Amino acid sequence: MRKFEGEKIVLATHNAGKLEEIRGLIGPLGIEVVSAGELGLPEPPENGVTFEENAATKADAASMATGLVALSDDSGIVVDALDGAPGVYTADWAEKEDGSRDFGMAMQKVEDALSEANATEPEQRTARFVSVLCMRWPDGHREYFRGEAEGQLIWPPRGTSGFGYDPVFKPNGYDVTFGEMTAEEKHGWKPGDEHALSHRARAFKLFAETCLDL
Repeated sequence: MRKFEGEKIVLATHNAGKLEEIRGLIGPLGIEVVSAGELGLPEPPENGVTFEENAATKADAASMATGLVALSDDSGIVVDALDGAPGVYTADWAEKEDGSRDFGMAMQKVEDALSEANATEPEQRTARFVSVLCMRWPDGHREYFRGEAEGQLIWPPRGTSGFGYDPVFKPNGYDVTFGEMTAEEKHGWKPGDEHALSHRARAFKLFAETCLDL
């Protein structure tokens, strides 16, 4: 595993929600974060069939464009009753004809698919959020960190915090959805904490403990 020894990282994302979460995690560590969106970099096409492949695509593009170490996140929700869908196509399920994204529509699509599959009982509605972080150096070296958060899907959606599918995901051991949690409750993690809750916080914990020696 290679250690990160710089002071600045380009975050390979145009997603404001991801930027806010990762800035919240990495900011206290004294590392400056600038996003691909803030730099006006184009979004590379994500044609991978795994989270790792898509994370690498984004990190490669940002690192090659800036000459900086890049950190990317590819994430999504994996629903057991839907044979793993939407998975790497999580954002695509929210895509509208005009190119914008509507996650209310996406959550309804998932619920409709579960209804068609007769997955109405809680034990039939198991799912997990997956996050894969890829750190890519200008010389092409990459490190990957995968975090997963297990839970079940509820309906109707609850809560207005977070983003994406958060309002329909209730993590195991909790009576509230990610959409009903504060940012600190969902993905708050700091060096020395034994546990992290969200998929992205769990992936970040692995990254921090491995690449930053925390």
